[in-house]
Amino acid sequence: MGDLTPHRQLIARADGTLIATSRREGSGPTVVFLPGYASDMIGTKATALDSWAGGTGRAFVRFDYGGCGASDGAFEDQTLDDWLGDALLIVDAVDGPVVLVGSSMGGWLMLLAALARRERVVGLVGIAVAPDFTDWGFDAAAREVLISAGRIEEPSEYGAPMVTTRAFWQSGARHMVLDAPIAIDCPVRLIHGQRDTDVPFALSIDLARQLHSTDVQTLLIKDGDHRLSRPADIALLIATVEALVSPPVRS
Repeated sequence: MGDLTPHRQLIARADGTLIATSRREGSGPTVVFLPGYASDMIGTKATALDSWAGGTGRAFVRFDYGGCGASDGAFEDQTLDDWLGDALLIVDAVDGPVVLVGSSMGGWLMLLAALARRERVVGLVGIAVAPDFTDWGFDAAAREVLISAGRIEEPSEYGAPMVTTRAFWQSGARHMVLDAPIAIDCPVRLIHGQRDTDVPFALSIDLARQLHSTDVQTLLIKDGDHRLSRPADIALLIATVEALVSPPVRS
């Protein structure tokens, strides 16, 4: 029987900022969900995985980055360094092996966290991963605004305008991963929609080539968009995570 009552907890950064988490005790590697940019732990994918973990007795953690959701801090004060620190804070707060599930920007943080905690991370599942997006995601005009004004607002089909600050954009330059082989050796699964208008699906193909691991699978959803939150998409995500944390027994 799964843990039907996830435990809410606030974990403090070194600077005192409180990071909101929701954790289920359970078996197997702890699955940690890393949300996308300006997202939080109550999104469709995070809550679906939480329900799966509760029903199967799996250990699972979801959380909000600083400045997002129920965590402390102002969104525009955060950088990629801060959010990577939050991801590592969560990994370090649980015992044993960890499987990271990263959505969009969370997929970038997933890679960085795996590089920083190679002895702990035993599997990765990326959904529309967006490594290095502070490089390829901004054209010359947008870069000029970021440099001169210190922030940029862009329309978003998901609600309020998307704000990026100069500090966040500059922090991304310190964490590029696609310009060299990536020394990750654990199993990796990459799920990407071919109708993704935010992150080109070719990026997942390029990432698969860059990863050192030989156990890498790229799953392309022909009619899938960036969010991959339809029932069939969620079912695929859960099946992918479940297969990674419960590998078949070989005779």
